[in-house]
This record gives sequence, structure tokens and C-alpha cells, in this order.
Amino acid sequence: MATTADEVWALLGELIESQKETDRRMQETDRRMKLTDLQMQETDRRMQETDRLIKENGRFIKELGKQIGGLGKKFGSFTEGLALPSMERILQERFGMEVISPSVRASKGGQHLEIDVLAYANSDINTAYVVEVKSHPREESITQLKNLLQKFRTFFPEHKDKKLYGILAAVDWSDDLKQQALREGLYVASIHDEVFELAETPPDFEPKLW
Repeated sequence: MATTADEVWALLGELIESQKETDRRMQETDRRMKLTDLQMQETDRRMQETDRLIKENGRFIKELGKQIGGLGKKFGSFTEGLALPSMERILQERFGMEVISPSVRASKGGQHLEIDVLAYANSDINTAYVVEVKSHPREESITQLKNLLQKFRTFFPEHKDKKLYGILAAVDWSDDLKQQALREGLYVASIHDEVFELAETPPDFEPKLW
């Protein structure tokens, strides 16, 4: 059966409409691809911004850590400076010390030792005291002072024949920690009215001879 002219024109019309729909869909697809590309660019930009902020925050945190550490060192130095005049009086009047030296450092065999205050007397007294100063002491502070006392004669052989005692001085003591230090045979000093004073010792207190 032959195809009439009307049928041919109808088919052509359908093809044209189909092509238009295809073009429309292709344009829509292209539009969506461009939109997706823009979204990916925006996502990439935000990721770069996030990365920049993370790096910036990292630098800020690192700098803040340095500043906090510096403040800690400054406060520690302040505490030691605050303790020194009254500690000198205690060492001289209570224990008869003749030489009192703050911030004593020693090195031997590649190892180092630092003492906040070293006091000693020769002659008949023949005794030395190692003073460790802390703003807020912890249990580790007691261990640290005991380690200093154990190593003392290795770093200071000139004092090897002296009797040796330890004093832990601090601004903010807890009662439990203070009692622990006394049980360990260490003298304890606390601050009162901006002056360090030796804490009262129990009747059975025996200072440990190192």
C-alpha cells in the first residue's frame, strides 16, 4: 500500500517534534552538567577554604601552645623569685646555711641537672639542702625532688661528704600531698602573706638523710 503525501508529512512532523525533544533534552543535560560543574567548583573552593582554615587553626593552636608554655615558665620563674628571699632566711636562720645559690645547673657525662636553690655550709655543720620550688605541686614533684637528691653527689662530688636534705616549696598545696611529702622525709614550705614558711612537722617527723 502506497504512502500518501499526508502520511509523509505527518511522519516528518513527528520526526521534527522528536528531534526538538531530543534537542531539548540535550540542552537540559548540558545545563545540568554545567550546573554540576559549577557545584563541583564550589565544592572544591570550599574544600580549599576548609584546608586553609585547618592550617590556620593549626598555626594558631601551635602559637597558643608556645604562649601557654611561656606563661608557665614565666610563672615558674616568678614563683622561684618569690620564694628566694624568704627561703634564704629559712636556710640561714633555721639551718645555718652559709652559701645559698639559686638556679644551679650542672652537666656531667652528657647529662644535666638543674636545682632551683642549693644551700650548704661547711665547717662543723657540713650539710647541704636542695630546694625545689613549684607553683602547683603534684605527686611527680615529690619524685622529681627525690631524683635530684639521689643524683646530687654524682654531679657535685665536692659535697659528697655532706649530709643532704630536701625541701619542697610551693604556693598551692593540697593537704594530702603535703602529708605525703612529709612522710617521704622532705621538708615542706608554703607561702603565707607572700612569704614562704616551713610547714609544721608532725612530732614523729624524721627528715630523710640522703
